[in-house]
Amino acid sequence: MEEIPRTRYLTELDGWKDNPDVVKVIIGVRRAGKSVLMGQYIRRLKDSGTDPKDILFMDFESSDYDGISDHRDLNAWIAERIPRDRRTYVFLDEVQRVDGWEQTVNSLMADYDADIYITGSNAYLLSSELSTYISGRYVEIKVYPLSFAEFLVGHPATPDADRNHRFQQYLRTGGMPLTDPDRDDRYNSMILEGIYNTVLVKDAAARMKIRDLSGLDSIARFLLDNTGNITNVDNIVKATKLAKKTVTKYIRTLTEAFLFYKVDRYDVVGKKPMGSHEKYYPTDTGLARAILDRGISDTSKPLENIVFLELLRRGYRIRVGSFRDREVDFTAERNGKVEYYQVCLTMLDDKTFDREVRSLKAIDDNYPKTVLSLDSVVRDVPDGLIHRNVMEWLLGTGN
Repeated sequence: MEEIPRTRYLTELDGWKDNPDVVKVIIGVRRAGKSVLMGQYIRRLKDSGTDPKDILFMDFESSDYDGISDHRDLNAWIAERIPRDRRTYVFLDEVQRVDGWEQTVNSLMADYDADIYITGSNAYLLSSELSTYISGRYVEIKVYPLSFAEFLVGHPATPDADRNHRFQQYLRTGGMPLTDPDRDDRYNSMILEGIYNTVLVKDAAARMKIRDLSGLDSIARFLLDNTGNITNVDNIVKATKLAKKTVTKYIRTLTEAFLFYKVDRYDVVGKKPMGSHEKYYPTDTGLARAILDRGISDTSKPLENIVFLELLRRGYRIRVGSFRDREVDFTAERNGKVEYYQVCLTMLDDKTFDREVRSLKAIDDNYPKTVLSLDSVVRDVPDGLIHRNVMEWLLGTGN
């Protein structure tokens, strides 16, 4: 399979090019394509006329840099290679592996004409001393597994595999670039298990100095098994028999490694956050099937997960809308505007139709309210509501 252009992120990086006062921080779960994106952007620079001598790239997962253990080694290595009389584009891939790397970034900004790009697989990258050294002088570029639109670029619809078939594969396999929906389940499960285990070991346990992975693994499996279900720390304590303090720390570790995203509940009527009973969504829909070793018997949760991840890609702040005895799957806010989303397999069933419409109709404001389903034909809905096919919505097509 050919490399899939990550056009959305390349465009975002273009907007920050030649701004040496702002560090571009590319973050996201391991194997989502951060390094590939960096490579694509370097090629874009070269194609636009940048001299390769003015591009400095280091991949700290490569054995080529095993001799660089801290920022002093890194500073010395860079000083031997970076020109002082012109702009240099500096790319540091998985830089958090170097002790004191924040000081190197600060030195690059102070001592050279450097346009700096770094990647990392842990949100701790941004909560560490980086914020102290370059406070207010960095921008996050959040990279997620492939969207459905990107998935179709890599796996185009054909007469033998139409778009509906491809979407079923996307539900099942997920969007990790290393997976291949045209290979068998065993192949893809092995890929996803490898990613899962690497995240646990390298991006969670190692940073938190957790020696026994069994507790971390049990919590991750619980969250996978309860994708999109309302839960809380007490429920997880009961299920895993771990101490509450440990559960709280491990959940934070898993979300910092971008393996899961936490979604808080929001009181739609009172317009305020609710303090407990949150939801968790994995970073990729293929993980639950691969790690829990089961097929997809219920496609509603993976479908909800896909919509959630797409809203993240589009830059929304997402919460679960809650009011009285009803719930809206997602309350999405962007640029001060709110949108409401319900996700279901079909609206053709009258009982489902009534339930989804009732929840949205009960919200007394003028913000857009959309029901997304797999139906190829949309139903008429009450004024103020929208019913859309989820694939058309994901691809930005249709009405």
